[in-house]
Amino acid sequence: MSAPARTTLVTGASSGIGAIYADRLARRGWNLILVARSASRLAEVASGIGTDTGVTVEIFAADLGTPSGQRQIAKRLTEDASIAMLVNNAGFGSAASLLESDPETMAAMIDLNAGAVTRLAMAAASAFAARGEGAIINMASIAALAPRLLNGVYGGTKAFVVALSEALHRELEPKGVRVQVVLPGATATDFWRISGMPVEQLPDTIVMSAEDAVTPRSQASIKVSW
Repeated sequence: MSAPARTTLVTGASSGIGAIYADRLARRGWNLILVARSASRLAEVASGIGTDTGVTVEIFAADLGTPSGQRQIAKRLTEDASIAMLVNNAGFGSAASLLESDPETMAAMIDLNAGAVTRLAMAAASAFAARGEGAIINMASIAALAPRLLNGVYGGTKAFVVALSEALHRELEPKGVRVQVVLPGATATDFWRISGMPVEQLPDTIVMSAEDAVTPRSQASIKVSW
């Protein structure tokens, strides 16, 4: 009996870094489950990747900022034995100072950037450890190391992701599961428009493409694997 095909579940996959991860993994032969809020944008990404690579691409529209969305994806990670990798990429940021920030928006940021990442990482960790193999890639930010660069809550959530990833590594390495945390610098994606600071306002010398964030040609994107 042949082993099931390898599948990666990628969150925040409708654009930017998540979509690039999906494309790069598909070109290495991974089937994909793409997760984001917008079904139409996911369908567009999936169509392009499927046509270019021939792998199986499934879309799963879910809002990971809600408990129900988190439970849906955690359940899939726990029950689908073909999933061997999680790219935990969904999140959002803000360029506003804490004093200028809406408390409800900051709470939502914590729920997504820290809460959803934790719930999905735990689900994947449990499933992968039981099988003795798998990989988890958590998306942090250089702001985890320099929280003064952007909104303090955003930097705090990304510092949490770094700490969580290191703790996961210590627990999962003996069980055959690999963990990586990625700390991109300024990247030309929709992140900046959503955060309230268009990327055009940043110096060109500090901005890299999403492609370089995933497959960097420099040290602009830090990847820590254990």
